[in-house]
Amino acid sequence: MTGKGSGRVLMAGTIRVRPGRETRLIYRTQTYRGRTGEKKGFRARAFADLLTSARRQLGDAPLIAVGDNANTHHAKVLREFCDRNSDWLTIVKLPPYAPDLNPVEGVWAHLKKSLANLAPRTIHDPTPLVKNRLRDIQRRPEVLNGFIAGNGLALEPP
Repeated sequence: MTGKGSGRVLMAGTIRVRPGRETRLIYRTQTYRGRTGEKKGFRARAFADLLTSARRQLGDAPLIAVGDNANTHHAKVLREFCDRNSDWLTIVKLPPYAPDLNPVEGVWAHLKKSLANLAPRTIHDPTPLVKNRLRDIQRRPEVLNGFIAGNGLALEPP
C-alpha cells in the first residue's frame, strides 16, 4: 500500500489453519519511507521470524508454508533457515504468476479494497489504519476460511 511520496506500508503474512481450532491470520507490517539505501521489501530474516512466530502459535506443531515467488523467498538466508528447521517446516512453492493459489493474497486484496478511498497526506497516516484493518480481519475466522475455500483448499485434512 502506498502513501504520498515514495513510502509504502509493507505486509507479509500467513493464514494458520489447524483442525479443531479457529483459523488465524499471522502478519507483520513495516513502513518503508523511501530513504536512500532503505530496502523496499521484507528481508529474509523478517520472513524467518514470521514462520517462527507461526510455529509458536501452533504450539510447536509441524508447519507447512506456502511460498510465492517473491525474491526474498529465494534468498540464501531464508533457504538456510528452512533447511535448518526442516524437522518442523515444509515449504510448498507456488508456480510463477499464480497468486490465485495463495490464500493470503485474498487478505491483501480485501485490505486494499477497504482502503481504496483513503487519501493519506504522509506515509504515517495509513500505517495505523492498515494495522487496525488487519486486526479486524484477524478477528473474523469465517472471512479467512472464505479466502481458503476460494482457493479450493480444504480446511480439514483428508
